[in-house]
Amino acid sequence: MGNRIGHLRRRAATGRPPKPNDPQVEMVRAALEQGAQAHGFEADLWTLERVGAVITGATGVVLSRASVWRLLTGRLGWSLQRPERRAVERDESEIARWIAHEWPRIKKGP
Repeated sequence: MGNRIGHLRRRAATGRPPKPNDPQVEMVRAALEQGAQAHGFEADLWTLERVGAVITGATGVVLSRASVWRLLTGRLGWSLQRPERRAVERDESEIARWIAHEWPRIKKGP
């Protein structure tokens, strides 16, 4: 009998793709808590794509956007938060003054 091992070919893995285990999820949590800028992103804002990149970098596991969302909301307890669209030059004290003084005057009429 000859050595038949050379005839075996490695087959691609089948079945469900891997997902992060509990220790890996905690590594991801720690990485995300550092903020997006700590991972080289320009703005300190997390997107599903950015979180996915951090997950892959920390664990080697590649997740779809839907799986990233499930990990964030289910296992990490995070929620969707959108930044407020607010003018940088907004002056809160001037707005309060206008509402208190100008708006009643305008509302009453001349």
